[in-house]
Amino acid sequence: MAAKINAGVLLIKEGVSLPGSLQLESETFSRGWRLVKNLSGSELDRRLFDAGWNLFYMAEELHAFALGSDSEKTARRAAEKVVAIMKSGQLNCVEITQVAAKRFLGLPYVSVSAHPRHIQESKFLFHLKRVAEWDRANLAAASAHA
Repeated sequence: MAAKINAGVLLIKEGVSLPGSLQLESETFSRGWRLVKNLSGSELDRRLFDAGWNLFYMAEELHAFALGSDSEKTARRAAEKVVAIMKSGQLNCVEITQVAAKRFLGLPYVSVSAHPRHIQESKFLFHLKRVAEWDRANLAAASAHA
């Protein structure tokens, strides 16, 4: 059975590097993403810190909503939209911060808010080498569209 989407749920990209000492229970969430079942954001942050790794918190808040009367399925669809709108392809984690069932003109919908996170071993967000690779890819994409 799929885990319920609620505040505190973590979604992690498939294949993300993690310390060997970290025991992570997860299930498939959507294409390329897994839902963490056994840890909250603060617990994951503490365990990564203990292993010498980092869980960065991005200030930008993402929002998405989905229409539907089944609040669990609708929340899952809204969370899938959040994952789809993450701006940086380099970010590998997202933490759901709010899930709210609402109505507008009698139509039920679920609103989901989340903060992008990023797991990595270095204390510096995106090593200079990775930033340079990312910049080259962005320049190549921009020149292809020009």
